[in-house]
Amino acid sequence: IDSAAALPDQSRVSEIREPMIRANIIVPADNIGDISKLCSDRRGIYRKTEYIGPQRVILEYELPLAEVIFDFFDRLKTLTRGYGTLDYDLIGFHGDDLVRMDILVNGDAIDALSLIVHRSKAENRGRAIIRKLKQEIDRHLFEVPLQAAVGSRVVARETISAMRKNVTAKCYGGDVSRKRKLLEKQKEGKKRMKQVGRVEIPQKAFMAVLEPGE
Repeated sequence: IDSAAALPDQSRVSEIREPMIRANIIVPADNIGDISKLCSDRRGIYRKTEYIGPQRVILEYELPLAEVIFDFFDRLKTLTRGYGTLDYDLIGFHGDDLVRMDILVNGDAIDALSLIVHRSKAENRGRAIIRKLKQEIDRHLFEVPLQAAVGSRVVARETISAMRKNVTAKCYGGDVSRKRKLLEKQKEGKKRMKQVGRVEIPQKAFMAVLEPGE
């Protein structure tokens, strides 16, 4: 399996394993608490602490590679004001409660946006991705639903509203029946567009999967 979209249906999978790393994180002693929390939030397993001076320590953690490759190093630098360093080695694969999350745009799953996440983080990660997509995808002439789903369960949803067009602008006076017909015609037209319409997804929207969850 070289992409999340290629993962079989969950009912056919007995276990999903993910690559694990052994991380040696050198930080100022004052930052032990912050970095320990960061590692814990990223599903890290604590191994040991080694002092290499009165003000410097090495924290050893085992972490899923997927929790490190996005923004872990940036967070480390921020929390240590630039003084933290990270060195790691791949140590093998470990099974966990992992699921495939599909991202649907206008009802269609977008393979390039599918990802494998820990079940406990699926909802937060899904919400973050859907919000980002809503910001990046332009409005169309029809509503565009955005969904994050694990199997048949939708964990996050947003809707990009349709561009509005005043079809009754040329109806002068109080011709209510004509206005109603025009609005009904517009409604039917948008319904057909939604069924066959193609949603343009900009390249930068695909970077949404790289954004960390909350």
